[in-house]
Amino acid sequence: MVARLNNLPWVLLCSLLAAPDARAENCRLSVSQPRVDYGVIRRDAVVEGPAMALATRSLRVSVLCTEPAGMALRFVGVAADGQGFRFGRNGRFRLSLTHAQVDGRVVGWSAAYLPGESGSGQLLPGHTLVARAAGSPVVGRRLTVQVDIDTELSTDALEVRREMQMEGVGSFELVSLAVPPSQ
Repeated sequence: MVARLNNLPWVLLCSLLAAPDARAENCRLSVSQPRVDYGVIRRDAVVEGPAMALATRSLRVSVLCTEPAGMALRFVGVAADGQGFRFGRNGRFRLSLTHAQVDGRVVGWSAAYLPGESGSGQLLPGHTLVARAAGSPVVGRRLTVQVDIDTELSTDALEVRREMQMEGVGSFELVSLAVPPSQ
């Protein structure tokens, strides 16, 4: 029985959803790839240890606004813990925002509730990241950002008797910020 279990395929799928035309006031948010498929994972590919990391996947999120707007993003999904979102029953995925630009200008990120501190670009459950440059929120019409998805599974999650599908589901949201009068 153990030998047969070792040869069972695994189907893993991570769905990161955003309505193709998600809107926040005068802006439209789009995701380059609404589904990220990890394909078939076989149990014999598992390395020793408590968790198995899957290859990092990337996608692009774009925001296009008709009028200048503050740029802040959050991801709404089921929290696995304070550091990631649930993937299947025993896994999690983390989201990192990299290579962000507003109107062609490179920007960094900070948590909305910690405006004075620069952030790592980690999009955590329940948090909103604000695009900033020189310590101030950035206002613009176009945001582009690469989202890196790092997924890990507990090796216990691979203890099943038949092929199964695991997924993590959520959506990106553009958070409306008040535009400072000076901008």
